[in-house]
Amino acid sequence: MGRKFFVGGNWKCNGTSEEVKKIVSTLNAGQVPSEDVVEVVVSPPFVFLQLVKSSLRPEFHVAAQNCWVKKGGAFTGEVSAEMLVNLGIPWVIIGHSERRLILNESNEFVGDKVAYALSQGLKVIACVGETLEQRESGSTMDVVAAQTKAIADKVSNWSNVVLAYEPVWAIGTGKVASPAQAQEVHLGLRKWLEVNTSTEVAATTRIIYGGSVTAANCKELAGQPDVDGFLVGGASLKPEFIDIIKSAEVKKNA
Repeated sequence: MGRKFFVGGNWKCNGTSEEVKKIVSTLNAGQVPSEDVVEVVVSPPFVFLQLVKSSLRPEFHVAAQNCWVKKGGAFTGEVSAEMLVNLGIPWVIIGHSERRLILNESNEFVGDKVAYALSQGLKVIACVGETLEQRESGSTMDVVAAQTKAIADKVSNWSNVVLAYEPVWAIGTGKVASPAQAQEVHLGLRKWLEVNTSTEVAATTRIIYGGSVTAANCKELAGQPDVDGFLVGGASLKPEFIDIIKSAEVKKNA
């Protein structure tokens, strides 16, 4: 059983009610491969989760962009994993580089968040990735291994985790990792999982790529053996997201 292709759309802090309705209608009308070929998850801002969940085609799922590290309570402005479960939201993105870098979320904090979300029954898109300075200094694998280790230290069952490799220098910059660069890191992460978790976890965990993915570059990236899908930012707000979902056909036909 191969790893099912996974395409996530991270809408970040964007959208009005009207814009969100337009995006959903575009997604609902899109011709895409069947559920057995590709798993599609979109992640609107918290305030639009219910609107999107209630109107999106049933085979597409919805993710929150973050959740709190433990049970809710006196944590103003936070949203707990329990609340997401209560709303029927199956997925959450954790550890996105924007939260790591702007909000100073540490590797350990991200690891705790992933573990708690999983413990409450959520599925997690866990993000790792290096900055330009780290890549240029040759420490890419050290950085993403440390980020992954902080998760592996807290998580024993990886069946509900998708690992998203997002080089920070490629997010929203128009720069994209070459297919060879993406494959190199994805293979490195898979080897790290094999050594530090298990052969089964390494073989079954989906490792997806994020960082200026577009309709123009997605097929070549999808053709890499260890690229199991995408976490798409800006392009997930546009009709071309449908074309990115269709790149799953590359794997099916491989």
